[in-house]
Amino acid sequence: MIKENNQSTETGNVPDLERKAAMALLAQATAPEIAAFWAGWDDKPDVETLRGPETGLVMLRGRIGGGGAPFNLGEATVTRATVRLGNGSVGHAYALGRHREKVRLAAVFDALWQQPDCRDAVEKAVLAPIAERLEQQRALKHAQTAATKVDFFTMVRGDD
Repeated sequence: MIKENNQSTETGNVPDLERKAAMALLAQATAPEIAAFWAGWDDKPDVETLRGPETGLVMLRGRIGGGGAPFNLGEATVTRATVRLGNGSVGHAYALGRHREKVRLAAVFDALWQQPDCRDAVEKAVLAPIAERLEQQRALKHAQTAATKVDFFTMVRGDD
């Protein structure tokens, strides 16, 4: 995980960048993947749903050439959820798409990750496998793209 920022979140002890990285990985988990992580979680806490899971739309903005005036590109479906564990830890999750249970479980893992005694377990059992799968997908895509690369070269003629 990223350990560059020593600022704290509202909880007072969790560095912002580490939590953002964890939440980004949870958002990229597949529904079957996160359900399997939850099924394999030994000490399941009591979970109270505070908000959602609910689905809505967000507006995507774009710029032409990175410097032009912003424009509305389109909308994307997003699902969000907020949960509270039995010990009072609150977790949030947002993800593209409509899979409500995936987002609820991501919020549960976010709340577990915020607990110092559970953080290592969440990182090893949940976040590391997600990161590994994403890296494998990135490497495969890179290899497929590299296979289509064309190297252009210029021949210099001996005519002066």
